[in-house]
Amino acid sequence: MKILIVSDTHRYLGNLQTALEEEGPVDMLIHLGDIEHQMADVIRMAIDYCNLNLSVNPVSRVEDAKFTCGTVDVYDQDTVNISELKLGEVSVQGGNAAYRAVEKVIELAMKGEVDATITGPLNKEALNLAGWHYSGHTEIYADLTHTKDYCMMLANQDFRIVHVSTHVSLREACDRCTTEREYKVIRLADQVCRELGIEQPRVAVAGLNPHCGEHGLFGTEEIEQIAPAVEQARAEGLYVDGPIPPDTVFSKARGGQYDIVVAQYHDQGHIPMKFEGFQYDKEHDRWTDVAGVNITLGLPIIRSSVDHGTAFDKAGMGTANEQSMLDAIRYGVQLTTRRMKEKGEKQNA
Repeated sequence: MKILIVSDTHRYLGNLQTALEEEGPVDMLIHLGDIEHQMADVIRMAIDYCNLNLSVNPVSRVEDAKFTCGTVDVYDQDTVNISELKLGEVSVQGGNAAYRAVEKVIELAMKGEVDATITGPLNKEALNLAGWHYSGHTEIYADLTHTKDYCMMLANQDFRIVHVSTHVSLREACDRCTTEREYKVIRLADQVCRELGIEQPRVAVAGLNPHCGEHGLFGTEEIEQIAPAVEQARAEGLYVDGPIPPDTVFSKARGGQYDIVVAQYHDQGHIPMKFEGFQYDKEHDRWTDVAGVNITLGLPIIRSSVDHGTAFDKAGMGTANEQSMLDAIRYGVQLTTRRMKEKGEKQNA
């Protein structure tokens, strides 16, 4: 019998793989300790902060995950030195670990090893500090999946908003309101509603300027860019209204007149969504509800996410609100179920 005895591999699992390859086939591997799964240790630390009774299962392959209640399966990567980890602080290590995790989950989804991806918040300053120059999750997903036409959707139950532009200056956002882009986002809005089971989606398109420009008095984007895109979509059989004054269109959608709204820029869409889903308790100085999800449309894979930031001020306190993460998981499951059903119907046709 050939026995290989090792110790103190810590987080350098690649060294263990090298040793196995150099020693050739062995009958038994004995590890004397200090394996040190660093990412798994971060999750264990989080579990301790929240006083939860959960076990951690570090894996390096999806098939090794247990997928059982009470166990947190962690795809362990060599990206964190827990002895250097500082809670609630922007760091190169944190930014790199976040990027590598997103990169890995995209890789797994593109290979078909997982059916959907759900992301937590990402600190953009840390991301860029680590050398990954993206403005957020959406742009990372688009780049790594080689997707050209995509957009961000926010959702809270039946209240849905997609965006013509997101993480750009207000000046640049105005310039991005082109007929071509408006039309593509309208199409994506219609498509996602159908994936959610809405047979004839009702799409509303918000204007860019106050009162939709008052026939050119406050701007001409509605006349020259937005309206032509609406007419093009209507000509193809889509149910589209717009441009509609942005100070009333979201109330109409919230009341059930529309299934989804096309917002022209980041804050135009984010403010009504977060006003609806976020509830702050002044008396107890805390958020009582943080509902809503962020979904990237147009990708070859499913990605839904929480609709809030990293909240570094709450790191290590165990007081963060989990509602948005639960919503993101539910939306991811809903989209996955629909796609799998459609795939099965096509195969049986």
